[in-house]
Amino acid sequence: MTTPTDTVDDFDVDTQPAARESTVQTIERTLAILEIVAERGGASAREVSDALGYPIPTVYRLMQTLVKNDYLVHLRTEHRFELGFKLDRLGVSLHRQVGVPRPVRAEIAGLHDRAEAAAYFAVYRGADVVVAYVVDSPAHPRLTPLSVGFQEAAHATAFGKVMLAGMRSEHVTQYMDVHGMPRLTPETMVSRAELEQHLEVVAQRGVAWEREEFVPGMTCAAIGIRSGAGMIVGSVAISVPSTEITPVREIELEHLLRDTANQVSRYYRSGHTRPAKSA
Repeated sequence: MTTPTDTVDDFDVDTQPAARESTVQTIERTLAILEIVAERGGASAREVSDALGYPIPTVYRLMQTLVKNDYLVHLRTEHRFELGFKLDRLGVSLHRQVGVPRPVRAEIAGLHDRAEAAAYFAVYRGADVVVAYVVDSPAHPRLTPLSVGFQEAAHATAFGKVMLAGMRSEHVTQYMDVHGMPRLTPETMVSRAELEQHLEVVAQRGVAWEREEFVPGMTCAAIGIRSGAGMIVGSVAISVPSTEITPVREIELEHLLRDTANQVSRYYRSGHTRPAKSA
């Protein structure tokens, strides 16, 4: 019995799994395959199998299903797979659902220009804190992980902290139970007690600062966006090199953030579509 390899013929042959996988396991494996192909800009079945540790017959079977449903394309002459066009439609739909209104985009762009810093807008989406819009430039680039859709490390980001500070204590506990508090830099808070004390200060001051807790050498600040009921439903934030932070610069950035947050809050309070609230 031969072992499948990355050839055109092998892909066309239906392979039978050694044992029937559970529905949940199949879904998890299928999504993991999509993520690997996306991260690598394309991959062969053998590369996916090696990266994920899945049996290659399973990889072939799942990738074949993804190709048939237009989530992957098989570049036969190159013996590799790339993302299919159906994913683009999903992406367009996602951006439509979490779309940032033009006036809000303009405020974030203005914050970027006035603060001379990368500027961010984050919202609640379900039970997550998600980056919804970013404005940066070559002179003031975003923090590398922070792109639209980023939803990790709320305990170590300024926009995450200001939104956690707006949650009830039991909701913060639930959030941390799910997401944890991984140490990202030597400055990252990994103690629940320390974070809770810090969030009390954030709630009192109305501004969150994180100093090299997320990315070494970078400092961030954020202020919440409030609904008509006074609840925090989003946040605006900036990131700058820590070497730029002086007492005067800190006051300037807080002033610019408060002005932007007030303008964005006013837009949502005026009856326009509101950012998604926390579950």
